[in-house]
Amino acid sequence: MNHLSTKSETLVVVTQPRDWALDVPGVRVVMARAYLTEPEFANLKRAKVFNLCRQYRYQTYGYYVSLLAEARGHKPIPTALTMQDLRSPAAVRLVADELDTRIQKSLAPIQSDKFTLSIYFGRNIAKRHDELAGGFFRFLPAPFLRAQFVRAEHWELQSITAIPSSAIPEEHRDFALEAMKAFFARREPYANRPKPPRFDMAILYDPKDPTGPSGNRAIERFVRAAEDLDIAVEIISKEDHGRLGEFDALFIRTTTSVNHYTYKFAHRAAAEGLVVIDDPVSILRCSNKVYLAELLAHNDISAPRTRIVHRDNLLEAAEYIGYPCILKQPDSSSSRGVVKAETESSLREQAAKLFETSDLLIAQEYMPTDFDWRIGVIDRRPLYAAKYHMAPRHWQILKRNKATGEVISYGPSEVMPVEEVPPEGLRLAVKAANLIGDGFYGVDLKQVNGKWFVMEINDNPTVDFRMEDRFLKEDLYRRVMSVFLRRLEERKERRFGK
Repeated sequence: MNHLSTKSETLVVVTQPRDWALDVPGVRVVMARAYLTEPEFANLKRAKVFNLCRQYRYQTYGYYVSLLAEARGHKPIPTALTMQDLRSPAAVRLVADELDTRIQKSLAPIQSDKFTLSIYFGRNIAKRHDELAGGFFRFLPAPFLRAQFVRAEHWELQSITAIPSSAIPEEHRDFALEAMKAFFARREPYANRPKPPRFDMAILYDPKDPTGPSGNRAIERFVRAAEDLDIAVEIISKEDHGRLGEFDALFIRTTTSVNHYTYKFAHRAAAEGLVVIDDPVSILRCSNKVYLAELLAHNDISAPRTRIVHRDNLLEAAEYIGYPCILKQPDSSSSRGVVKAETESSLREQAAKLFETSDLLIAQEYMPTDFDWRIGVIDRRPLYAAKYHMAPRHWQILKRNKATGEVISYGPSEVMPVEEVPPEGLRLAVKAANLIGDGFYGVDLKQVNGKWFVMEINDNPTVDFRMEDRFLKEDLYRRVMSVFLRRLEERKERRFGK
């Protein structure tokens, strides 16, 4: 077996030497044929590969450079998946739809009916177009892009293509060079280390998410725990979908949903071979309470009396369950889409509103308790245990303003060692979580008259500073990141051997 070099390099791969007309310190320019065939490059353990080949079409040199870079564990820009996206009218149309507001705003002052936007590592020579250029680069990360727009009733993206450096106009070269240098500087925060980090992780986080699972201070501790394990971390946002190929792992720390960008991130990360939590299957399963109800029943997991209801069996289900009963939208979260019906008239009224967005609902037995248990489970093992008490004068752990939906009060919480949870409840929580997968889950339980019931299994469970970490403190964050590290090492071993 070849011994892999531990040296980390930044490579610019071109079809011909004349294709590279820029001088960037610390960057090694390599011909595509050399990168593809010479053992020196195959044996590089870590490398960032900026693929500037003339073409990215299927089975061209450019295509194989990115494809082999991924096989070698290098970080190519663009990835093979981005190349396919650039060639897919449907994928380009989706990106244009996402950026439409920005397109119309940026191009509004232009008088002609056609416009070409040159994008150099996410920047444009006209500062007013930088935001638009950055948006395209985040969705379709290729070093140099050219977007063509036409105006009918409004501006429309006609095409977007990757271009080699030789196609950059002479008057743009100095700017393209500075954009490239700035990009490299931004991507090398660990340049002063004696050796580069072993792995790169992206944490998808939205600090404006009002019910997000982690706040800023918890995110800081996740970052610190990862870096202590030699995992470099970058916080990314919803616009960084196309950049996932730069990383080895993705940790999603914003509220997840199937019809949401978080699911798209998870799906693409899994497709590109990243270690990802939450994985797309967990999001899909946990986000739908119809699925969870069927899963728990099929596996003889004790749960409140539950019925899947539609418009025609609503009253029959309520008769089986009794009043008051709980109605839930299948994708409800953080107490949204969850209501209590005290009477038949209330049931009809509440259900009519919920049926506006879903053909099926969950009707569930109401089990009043002073608190809900939450058992955090990761990698099929319990991580933390908490009691979430009901909000004052309310039947849920958080209370929302009925008019605005804003959270107005929370109940207090307690955190304890998992060893202090009654064994029957702990076993039930782990058993239920394991039906979903080996990701990171929060299992909600109630204990009524000595018997345990699973209420929900949540992906993306809450971990916040001085909340769920009150007992384990820094060790909680380290345990989560240790799961990533082990999976990253296993992935590396599968690819390259010991």
